[in-house]
Amino acid sequence: MARFILLIFYVSASIICYAQEQDVFPDLLKLDRYFQETAREWGVPGMSVGIVKNGELIFAKGYGVLEVGEDEAPDENTLYAIASNTKAFTSAMIAMLVQEGKINWDDKVKKYLPYFELHDNWIGNEMAIKDLLCHRSGLGTFSGDVIWYKSQLNSEEIIRHLKYLEPTFGFRDGYGYSNVMYITAGELIKQVTGKTWGENVQERVLDPLSMDRTIYSVDKLKDKGNYATPHALIEGENVPIDWVDWEEIAALGGIISSVKDMANWMIFNLDHGVWGEDTLLTPASRNIIWKPHNTFTVDHIKENDFNNHFSGYGLGWGLSDFYGRLRVSHGGGFDGMISSVNLIPDEKLGVVVLTNGMKAPTMAVTYYALEAFLGLPEKDWSAELLEKRTKRNDYDTRVADRKNGRVEGTEPSLPIQKYTGTFNAPVYGKIFVTEENGQLRMAFEHTPDLSATLGHWHYDVWKINWDKQHAWFDFGTVKFVIDNNLKVTGLAFDVPNNDIFFEELKPVKLD
Repeated sequence: MARFILLIFYVSASIICYAQEQDVFPDLLKLDRYFQETAREWGVPGMSVGIVKNGELIFAKGYGVLEVGEDEAPDENTLYAIASNTKAFTSAMIAMLVQEGKINWDDKVKKYLPYFELHDNWIGNEMAIKDLLCHRSGLGTFSGDVIWYKSQLNSEEIIRHLKYLEPTFGFRDGYGYSNVMYITAGELIKQVTGKTWGENVQERVLDPLSMDRTIYSVDKLKDKGNYATPHALIEGENVPIDWVDWEEIAALGGIISSVKDMANWMIFNLDHGVWGEDTLLTPASRNIIWKPHNTFTVDHIKENDFNNHFSGYGLGWGLSDFYGRLRVSHGGGFDGMISSVNLIPDEKLGVVVLTNGMKAPTMAVTYYALEAFLGLPEKDWSAELLEKRTKRNDYDTRVADRKNGRVEGTEPSLPIQKYTGTFNAPVYGKIFVTEENGQLRMAFEHTPDLSATLGHWHYDVWKINWDKQHAWFDFGTVKFVIDNNLKVTGLAFDVPNNDIFFEELKPVKLD
């Protein structure tokens, strides 16, 4: 009897081990239905989802419409902006240059860009190439985005303004998600190779990986066809907006792609830099890119959704553990488009979600798909994350507070002509306030799309009525700073949002 029980134990153990080694293959039709319902629940205009497993694209489908008010639906070839998911392409190209002996990870940035300066000269001198790629420059998250956002400045001109940005924490002593450091990395690639970032990504990644529909210029959208329209979210409604040209600063987020093309990118990364017979990234490159160079605190006292024990940022990728497996991921936010890429290398599993709306269920779709392939209990991520997002919006009363704080019946301190003039923000450039037909107008030297009419709000504060709708911000005011002698000396912006920080400008009036 003892031998029989022991035999049953060994057989049972063998079956369990065998089952654990087998891939879980969920019902794709069920996934399809869930994705469709999720898109509907969130009200996103359009969405495309791609899933790769064991080196193959096994699921690719679109939901919704290319543009609100139109009937055409997206599919696996529909083009969307992938935004900051581009950063992994930039880090891969830096790695290729290291492999070729043209640069080293620890080379100082000033070796290639002598004009590179930061607020602290020592930090500017010590900044190494890999520091550019892991958000540890000392700048705060999104600091400096107001310099490049919709501007006509070239990359060098943007970089020359960085010395005016004040740091949030010490060098290599914190995490501040920095788009401007990736602009710097892109310009470094250009200086080292003599080719633009776009030419490099085309030759080094897009062509070898047969990403034939992927582009980095909005000028090529019409030639490719089948592209989604971005949408802003205005008072809960999806409103179509124009594409924004990110080609000059493409290193931080300029790629426009489809889930079918992004499947090749995911398979390439899941195969650790090997594509077919070609090794484009060496093991050393793979390991340094997927090494946590900047780590985040994980609460080890409380339970979390994914039994997560570590979290950090590598070079162009976010890193964490996901139910005991490595998770390599990134998100992207473009004007009117949100996206995500998530890889579970141990499972040869990847999920990409591309959308054309600002209220996007990218992570609801991703988590549901990943857990299905891992054979985990089903959970309605759409309902949970939608509820959390709604609560966050309810808690964000910044705009409402400002509107409620308006003091009615006040007058400006000065005649309208006294508010006109040229104001200079060292971090950006000139801002012009003029009078046109009895109204104040505001124009930004390098950013025509930020022009606006100013309407009196209260006292010496004026509401900014933007000429164009913007995805990241809407309501805003500007205060005219007046000295003791009733002379306008500067401007102070208040545009509540989480991405473009106008308060960094601090313009001073020029005499």
